[in-house]
Amino acid sequence: MLVWGFFIAFILICLALDLGVFNKHDHVIRTKEAGIWTAVWFSIAMAFSGVIYWLFNDGLVENPTGINPDTAVLKYITGYLIELSLSIDNVFVIAVIFSSFKIPPKYQHRVLFWGILGAIIFRALMIVFGVALINKFEWIIYVFGAFLLFTAYRMLKSDDSDYDPQESTVYKAVKKLFPVTPRMEGHDFFILDQGKKAATPLFLALIVIELTDILFALDSIPAILAITADPFLVFTSNILAILGLRSMYFLISRMLQKFKYIHYSLVVILAFVGLKMIFSHMIEIPEWLSLSVIVLSLAGGILASIYIKGGQEPEAETGKAEELP
Repeated sequence: MLVWGFFIAFILICLALDLGVFNKHDHVIRTKEAGIWTAVWFSIAMAFSGVIYWLFNDGLVENPTGINPDTAVLKYITGYLIELSLSIDNVFVIAVIFSSFKIPPKYQHRVLFWGILGAIIFRALMIVFGVALINKFEWIIYVFGAFLLFTAYRMLKSDDSDYDPQESTVYKAVKKLFPVTPRMEGHDFFILDQGKKAATPLFLALIVIELTDILFALDSIPAILAITADPFLVFTSNILAILGLRSMYFLISRMLQKFKYIHYSLVVILAFVGLKMIFSHMIEIPEWLSLSVIVLSLAGGILASIYIKGGQEPEAETGKAEELP
């Protein structure tokens, strides 16, 4: 438990430095700054693989699955890349939410900060619950696998451009719970409006982003559990990927139109891990192969987006993209 405590303390320190020092003043996150921070978070996550090796090699962390240090590192990196890749779809939805609620670019980082903090708490609970289910009911892995295959099919057929946050059940529920005002005063989530405390669009965007992330976690948590049921590896790989989501959003949200085929990469990844779960007791897939499939799928989607020029986006979607920060 001591190792868990140190890791959680490290995450809290990173978050405190992020909002209290580096982003103390509201400002627009430019592409260069976002690129630097994306590289920083990725480097931290990759450097942590060395910590994983040390912990498993010296027996400083519980090892319920009995894996060796090399395998632990591979599982950690694979889980991290799965979460990072599935976050790409989350980026599109966040961009639509910000655009729909007309959130000024200078306040978007603060909304994402509190959104990420809530996501860490909810995902920790989901990871503990998911690992407990797999350890207690071995057959649940087939349910997770089938769910991921269904998610891959749904993602293949879905059209995210039709998503309207202000028509969502979450938005309508919040409006029933709190008085809502379209007015904003700085980065405040609540303000006094006609003598009553009312939620600003910043708070509405935060709640919608928070609950949307929970829905995305229903895909990503089972996907990582397909790689390993070790709770420490699942938790650390997931949380470190989530920490980098904010900077990744500001980096790639402006380039969504350029990566229109990355969507199919995510379908391949989800389908692969779903099949891996279903056939886990019949076929043993080595970790290097899982990692290769993920990397090649992402690379294929990126290269296809760069070199395939056909199929221009409809005019309406292009207009929406231009509104993105």
